[in-house]
Amino acid sequence: MELGVMFASLVILLVVGVPIAYAIGASGIIYMLVTNPVFLLTMPQRIWSGTENFIIIAMPLFMLTGELMNHSGLTKRLIDFAMLTVKPIRGGLGEVNVVASMIFGGISGSSVADTSALGSILIPDMVRKGYPLGFSAGITVASSTIGMIIPPSVPMLMYAMVSGASVGKLFLAGLLPGVLVGLTQLILTYVISRRNGYHPPRERTSLRAAAKVTKDGALAVLMPLLIIVSVSGGVATASESAGVAVLYAAVLGFFVYRELKWHDVLKALKKTFMMSSSIMIIGGFTMIFTWILAVEQVPAMIGNFLVSSGIPWWVVFLFFDVLILILGTFLDVTPCILLITPILLPVLKQFGMDELQFGALLIVGMAIGLVTPPVGMCLNVATKICGLSIIEIFKSAIPFIICNIIVLFMVTFIPFVSLWLPSLF
Repeated sequence: MELGVMFASLVILLVVGVPIAYAIGASGIIYMLVTNPVFLLTMPQRIWSGTENFIIIAMPLFMLTGELMNHSGLTKRLIDFAMLTVKPIRGGLGEVNVVASMIFGGISGSSVADTSALGSILIPDMVRKGYPLGFSAGITVASSTIGMIIPPSVPMLMYAMVSGASVGKLFLAGLLPGVLVGLTQLILTYVISRRNGYHPPRERTSLRAAAKVTKDGALAVLMPLLIIVSVSGGVATASESAGVAVLYAAVLGFFVYRELKWHDVLKALKKTFMMSSSIMIIGGFTMIFTWILAVEQVPAMIGNFLVSSGIPWWVVFLFFDVLILILGTFLDVTPCILLITPILLPVLKQFGMDELQFGALLIVGMAIGLVTPPVGMCLNVATKICGLSIIEIFKSAIPFIICNIIVLFMVTFIPFVSLWLPSLF
């Protein structure tokens, strides 16, 4: 009964518009009042335990890295580098959009930042080059989902915090699925662009210009590679590599690109502070929820019920996929990860799913939620850029979202996709 009251109060609070962090905290308080008011004495400790984690230090540092790179003129350089990359296949701005998202995602770790930075340049540019506005916005938001899958990824850090999984192995577990999403979207974009005549005529590029574009782009691409190798190889922790990434971004912005200014640093610090503090508030209040679930043994009850009912493992996995897609349309990424993981990770482990596969599956699935209405954060950013409604952008993005769903099923039913790279280390 007490659990029913807690979940009912959570749903009611969310429906009336209470912010997710406070809805979770308030429903936890209601549970404690109904069950035993003495439990309220443990609240400060539970909230503190949700933020007192060494892994969480890396989160604001990776966010700051992305913000510094945004202010360093990186976006235009990455687009030029992506253009040079797709020229051999006579690719146009559609292919550039996907390739740039794959690279940018490895720097910012955020799909919303990807949509904002790349979309503000590429969507108007694609329209000027003859691409339909809907197609331009649709491919932008869909390719932005790669941002939170390819490491470094802020959602992966949150999952590592609540699950105890290795950050380095998680980064590797998400790398191949992220690349697969990019490749499938790239192929689809090429087919659509070729069929509709979106590809530009061949143009010669001087060796000197190509060398400059390659140098600027390679310097940016080098950073996520260093992070992945250093964390996965045990050379540095996630927090240490995040600190090095901030230093690398600052050196690149101040002394190489020479476009980063001190007032830009202050803007980046302010935005990082606001974003990371909101996530940490959610994390703190979610720990109350997690503690209650552990006390009531909810994961064990669900797991025992499913095992004893004889439901095939593939049905359970498929149900998990559908659940992620549904929740992703209504809730933001961080609270979903913090709420789902302590409940369902123990359950799916009983059916043979590895915690790294679970993490990759969760991140790939939640990324789709960023481009599905009504909440879809990437859709909201894109509509401010292009002026189309959320529904219009979503309809144009559907073919590319199908690519994400295909990769989601691959991660679910082919463990090799997420576990091969971690097994090498």
